[in-house]
Amino acid sequence: MEGTYCGPPPLPEAIWTSWNVDPVLLAALVAMGVVLRREPAGMGAVAILTLAFVSPLCALSSALFSARVVHHVLLVAVAAPLLALALRPARHGAIALPFAVSSLILWAWHHPAAYDLALANIAIYWLMQITLLGSAVWFWGAVFAAGGTPVERILFIVAGFAQMGMLGALLTFAPEPLYAAHALAPFDWGLTPLQDQQLGGLLMWVPAGVPYGVAAAFLARRHWTRLRGGAVW
Repeated sequence: MEGTYCGPPPLPEAIWTSWNVDPVLLAALVAMGVVLRREPAGMGAVAILTLAFVSPLCALSSALFSARVVHHVLLVAVAAPLLALALRPARHGAIALPFAVSSLILWAWHHPAAYDLALANIAIYWLMQITLLGSAVWFWGAVFAAGGTPVERILFIVAGFAQMGMLGALLTFAPEPLYAAHALAPFDWGLTPLQDQQLGGLLMWVPAGVPYGVAAAFLARRHWTRLRGGAVW
């Protein structure tokens, strides 16, 4: 099955020529850059989104589930918190609801039927990307908002990584490959579909914790700065 938006799964020798130059996407990224040009975090988010959707990672994610995991981690754990910081959430609200919704959306899109459908249909593909990113921005905005205790917010960051790690563990130890979208292309990259899925699960289970750890350290440092009477942002 071929990915529709990022193009057909590339062969290894063609990966560095597999850039996505969709003019609508490029225009959207430029517009986002103009709007967020005064926010370093916002410009960082634009750079991460460019990496995810314009660079050869986009095409590679059509071939390998493990590359798709990297793509999703960049969205929900790197671009989303940067966007949330750029939007400067000012009012503290309950974190439990956005946490539950963003977690549910992440798990739902990794159900084999939903995942394969998203890679076979452009509209569903973008529904996947927008809901993953949007719900994650909502979650991170609630985490970064002023008010609430730092312990509570850090605990939700830990919970966010824990639920992603649990999904990664399930994928790592699944006895058979789950995604028809990656039934053939991994062989071109020297992997069986099951090995590709296991690699993706491991990436989601362990390295994906790095941005969550950075976010927790940022919150702790910001709270310490506030206690010392410094600037919050």
